[in-house]
Amino acid sequence: MYLVDIVEIIKINLDKIIRLRDLFEQKEDGSYVSQGDLLVQKLVINYIKVNLPNHQLISEELAPFNGITWKPNSSYIVLDPIDGTENFVSGLKEWGVGISIYTDGIHQESCIFLPELNDFHITGMPLAHHRSRIRGLSSSLTKQDLLQLEEGFEYRIIGCSMYNMLAAVRGAYASFENVKGVNCWDILPGLNFALEHGCEALVDGKPYQGQILFPTQKYKISIKKQHKDIA
Repeated sequence: MYLVDIVEIIKINLDKIIRLRDLFEQKEDGSYVSQGDLLVQKLVINYIKVNLPNHQLISEELAPFNGITWKPNSSYIVLDPIDGTENFVSGLKEWGVGISIYTDGIHQESCIFLPELNDFHITGMPLAHHRSRIRGLSSSLTKQDLLQLEEGFEYRIIGCSMYNMLAAVRGAYASFENVKGVNCWDILPGLNFALEHGCEALVDGKPYQGQILFPTQKYKISIKKQHKDIA
């Protein structure tokens, strides 16, 4: 499993990554990119050059991808080097690395790794299942959006899609959704875990079926844990 190797590489370099959290700048869209993001990306690039040379990398920190023709049946690695960079540069531990591998258009494996929480999940691993009344929310919501939330639920805004989606697949959230739209690298690992573990997973209101998503648009997503009631 390639992603086990990548998790170990990031663990070995975690102290270096964390020391770079104070070195960051603002991108055109107002979000931050840190030298920690770029180091994680470099580590992954170095690995795939040797081990997956026929796969094209789609990474947040390589965007924008102008003039590229995307082929659904080709081989890609989709990477978010640090999801939750705002948390990372602020000294919070709720940030994560997300990776999905597609070969000839077919999903092979995905990983969500939350390094400072020492928590990760990879395709094929057993998963703890919980039952929760908490609804996870995207940090992109406005004050007006928050005022319109339905009564009767617990809500959480963590600011890290990898954390949120893994929590939803585990059932630590009853659900997680992003109604504003996010990029493919923010969501592919969580969506594939949702399929693997029997969750409801919607992309733009339609059931997700495991297909690769490309950086050509932003996607609205929803994950909801399905519980079997015991008679």
